[in-house]
Amino acid sequence: MDPSTVPDLHPIYPTIPHVDNLMSPHSGLAPDEKAEFAAHCLLRACTFGDLALLSHLLADRHAQTFVDLAYQDEEGVGLVTLTIHGFGGESERDVEREECVRMLVAQGALLGADKAGWTPLHHAVLTAPPTLVSHLMTHGCSPFDVTRRNLTPLDIVTGHSVMPGRDAVALLLEASMKNEGWTGGRLAEQRRQLEEKDSRRSSRKSASAGIGKQLNLDPRSLSMYSSDTESEGEEEEADDTIYTPKPDFSSMLVFSPPSLPEVFDSLITNFPLVLRDGQPANSLYLLARFACLTCDHTWLEDLVIGAADAIEDAFFNRADDAVCLVFWLYNTTIWLHLMKCDESINEACEMMGLFELIEEVINSIFVFLIRLAERKIDQLLDQTLLDHSPLASEFESVQFESEWSFLRPFTSAKKKTSTSPVGSPSTPSLRPSSPPPIASPPPPSTTKDRFSSIRESFARARSSSSATPAHLLFAEASPQPSPETLTSFLTALHSLLTLAHINPALITQLWSQVMYWTSCEIFNRILTRKKYLCRSRAIQVGMNLGALEEWVDQMNLPKGINVHFAPVHDLLNWLQCLSSMNEFSDLIETVQKMKHVNPLQMRRALKDYRYEVQESKMTDECSQYLTQLQKDWERHRVKMGVEALRKEMGEREREREESGDTSSVMHSESVQGDLSASSSFQESTAAQQGIDLLFDREQDGSAWEPVQPPQVLGELLDSRYMLPLAFPSDSRLLAALPVSDLLAQDDPLKTATPDFRSFSRASSRIRGAMSWKSRTKRVREISAGALKWVDGAASASRWERQLPPDDEDEQEDDARALESPDDYESGEGLQRPEIIDRSAPLTRKPSARTKTRASYGGE
Repeated sequence: MDPSTVPDLHPIYPTIPHVDNLMSPHSGLAPDEKAEFAAHCLLRACTFGDLALLSHLLADRHAQTFVDLAYQDEEGVGLVTLTIHGFGGESERDVEREECVRMLVAQGALLGADKAGWTPLHHAVLTAPPTLVSHLMTHGCSPFDVTRRNLTPLDIVTGHSVMPGRDAVALLLEASMKNEGWTGGRLAEQRRQLEEKDSRRSSRKSASAGIGKQLNLDPRSLSMYSSDTESEGEEEEADDTIYTPKPDFSSMLVFSPPSLPEVFDSLITNFPLVLRDGQPANSLYLLARFACLTCDHTWLEDLVIGAADAIEDAFFNRADDAVCLVFWLYNTTIWLHLMKCDESINEACEMMGLFELIEEVINSIFVFLIRLAERKIDQLLDQTLLDHSPLASEFESVQFESEWSFLRPFTSAKKKTSTSPVGSPSTPSLRPSSPPPIASPPPPSTTKDRFSSIRESFARARSSSSATPAHLLFAEASPQPSPETLTSFLTALHSLLTLAHINPALITQLWSQVMYWTSCEIFNRILTRKKYLCRSRAIQVGMNLGALEEWVDQMNLPKGINVHFAPVHDLLNWLQCLSSMNEFSDLIETVQKMKHVNPLQMRRALKDYRYEVQESKMTDECSQYLTQLQKDWERHRVKMGVEALRKEMGEREREREESGDTSSVMHSESVQGDLSASSSFQESTAAQQGIDLLFDREQDGSAWEPVQPPQVLGELLDSRYMLPLAFPSDSRLLAALPVSDLLAQDDPLKTATPDFRSFSRASSRIRGAMSWKSRTKRVREISAGALKWVDGAASASRWERQLPPDDEDEQEDDARALESPDDYESGEGLQRPEIIDRSAPLTRKPSARTKTRASYGGE
């Protein structure tokens, strides 16, 4: 070796001959130079995955002395980690690189963590193949090692979601950690919660789209519900202090009577409709606290009555908007809950009758929602429940005695014979098939009209025998209305009520009223339309009605709602067994069992009943018995009416005899009002007891039954009768939250639609109490941004951010005035500012009324 030439200790591409040359004892290099050269070659071999060079460095007896397997750079990265960094590129040396890592591990290379706490396994899970990851875990690297940020290798490769292409590595790490008793880490739990939240958000988004399509609503109005209730969580437990805050100005909103119209205009009339947004209710409650605790009764009366009028105007003008009705039903219920639970203002509001006023507004919105549902059901009732034939093939051959059959086409028998399979025996039908109804045209008045009608007949025959056009073959057929069409609408409305967090007691009573109206309409239409008074139609309607009853069960509604369909079931059973009443004892037994159908209705069904061909008829003895029952029932009805009228007249005469002046007449009318009010009070008390039973989780929910309407003495049911609306006796339950998993499904409108064939009363499950969840703190959450709806946006900005001073001189003058107050007394310096009293004076004048409401407080 030429001593004048300095050897290159840092070659770009070191080779094995170069290593042998410089590492030989005759190279003339000092030991520190050989160590520097060996370290450089080792780093280059690990960086480029040069298996041959690495093997030579570890096997050569001259180079082994200077190879340091515990090498770490300034960041603490070792040789194994440095080799792993080369994975993931487009290099074709991954196999050789993996062998390099295995060789370093086998030779005892350092597997410790760097300064950031990352071990070689943390780096390997990102780019290395699963085989190398498994090798590291079995040769000193633990999957439970954490970085300085408390991250395991599994947390790095998964994070919020699994890295693309690293599914096998994630499964390998999970299996290895579970074998050692791991049940899940912090990030795994966060990832699971995030996935559930995303799934819930996507399912609710699809549910909102389906609800908007069914109810013809704007999708934006359903998607903008309040985000603070995205995760409902567990029930809230609150102490009594949250219901009645301290009487200070931090729990009030100050106002003056002249500003109430502007407040109502911004807070009610022009307030954006966002589901679950309770700012109007909370703002009205805080305004009421100020009026009741610091002012007189007229301020409170003006506020509550004016707000009630504004809310009525808001939903009266948008009676067909389901979102508007649901929004104000939620806010008025929450408003009533806040006012009743506050003990500091409860007594005053109770004395002035303001709670009854708010309940009247809730009742009005409740009726508007019911009418909205009834209008839609009225459009679908005939096609989905009365005319729909679930087993059309089995009832097509039904023929009635009153129908004519001589216009049957001549080719029907040939077509029937040609379509039958060869060799199959011809079985005669039990009932001859009834022809379709043919409307005979009026006779032509002239010869031209006669020939034109014949020409049209030939044209129709020619068009029927010709081929169908291609555009009609590929045209999409419109779906036929079925019970699923009706239940889809009901599911959409029920989902909207649940999504808006309407009180479950109100939801139950709403569907109870809707099902009562539906039952009355079905009953009346069957009884007044002769085409439904037959055995086959009774079977079809019963099957369609079963789908509606099963929908009530699938929506997790109380089973007692189906009690309203008892008259329809009795009528359908009467139509099915009417023709088989050949024995007098059977008739008596059947009449005694049908407690929801009176003799007038039975006789009306028998009078207009359509007998099928070869169907037996009721005997004369049974028919005469029904006629006698009808006469007895009519006499009983007249007797009850006369007794009621005589009782009313007697009470009026007795009251007039006691006092003959005009005040007695007025007192008589008030007594009659009290009597009717007492009867309605009894009904409302029974309804309230039923609602309290629904909220009792220890009771069986199947025992609940709605309030029954008065007995019908005539033929038709009263579908206009309104069942009493009841509120829970505990005012805290007015803020209860409905619990339903309907919105968590992928396709709630399809999943919740029952099949009429799957209905079975025996298979209906006996469910427990009504599902609900308490909610107190979240209802009362209100931000400083609510001030813009009361005082305007400028006032709200003062509480949300600090406004900069307008003039520095004024600020300095104010500070100087505060520092030297004696200057004002001596007359030097600034003059004392005059204190202007802007407080509104109290008034005892009658409040200005709208809609001719009387003042509860007086003067």
